[in-house]
Amino acid sequence: MQGNVEVVKNSNHAVKKGLQYYFDQLGMVIILFLLCVAMAIFAPHFLEVNNALNVLKQLSFTAILAAGMTIVILTGGIDLSVGSIVALSGVISVLSLNHGVNPIIAILLGIAVGIVAGFINGYLTAVPKLPSFIVTLGSMTYLRGLALVISGGYPMVLTNSTFKFLGAGSILGIPTPIYIMSLIYLIMFFVLKYTMFGRHVYAIGGNEEAARLTGIKVEKTLIKVYTISGLLAGLTGVVLAGRLFSGQPTAGMEYELQAIAAVILGGTSFVGGFGRIQGTLIGVLIIAVLNNGLTLLNVDSYWQKVVTGAVIVAAVLLDRLRTKR
Repeated sequence: MQGNVEVVKNSNHAVKKGLQYYFDQLGMVIILFLLCVAMAIFAPHFLEVNNALNVLKQLSFTAILAAGMTIVILTGGIDLSVGSIVALSGVISVLSLNHGVNPIIAILLGIAVGIVAGFINGYLTAVPKLPSFIVTLGSMTYLRGLALVISGGYPMVLTNSTFKFLGAGSILGIPTPIYIMSLIYLIMFFVLKYTMFGRHVYAIGGNEEAARLTGIKVEKTLIKVYTISGLLAGLTGVVLAGRLFSGQPTAGMEYELQAIAAVILGGTSFVGGFGRIQGTLIGVLIIAVLNNGLTLLNVDSYWQKVVTGAVIVAAVLLDRLRTKR
């Protein structure tokens, strides 16, 4: 009799564990589906092709940032500077272009700004072991300040049509930023799943000291992680400048918050060590669909900020509940 009770208990435990696993894997996909159904019912024009392409184009900028943010959070860190890197990279690339620099070189200069900023963040986090929150909070401020100083606080108008193709062009009717976003996510999926660097990222997030004892070069890996995040933020800045037809020192405001929310909504643990890049894309889609639906429903932009903030809090709460389980 007691043996039968134990079998039932074990069976119930297995079922419960299985349901938890599938919720972790598919929970946000189900939420995204239900959100899309709700918007299709209540928001006019939501299912139109043009609106769908517009949503994807809008989210592509946050999505690229969130890809870099994913590997940072996987190590247990945070990068608050990405929005400011977006602004500074856009200003530098447009300024270079307007001074006669070759478009390719101007693009590379904008991306280089992100690489340098990310490297500095990574070095200060990994070597002196300063808290990533403090390091990137400081860089968020001084990088935004540099963008304002260089531009004089005014948008710098883009005059080269070739440059605009990155942000506002299209191939076969699909906006260029969507192709760039898709390529980034394919690369990041491969890197995290199939490379030694990806395994090191997960190991450091799971237990940094244990990773160090197993021979992983933690400092070098962390520097690479923050450098990649900076690179993707620089790329976002260049693409966004092409879309806005200008380098704006105020570009990228609050982008870091949306990127963090998307990463946590996508199932990446805020304490590191667990998460998937495809989950981040789902998180970005949830936020983008929510914002687009609220716009179509003529919800005031101030209230949209309230909703976005609530989503961030809910995302962290879900992460805490998942971590405890």
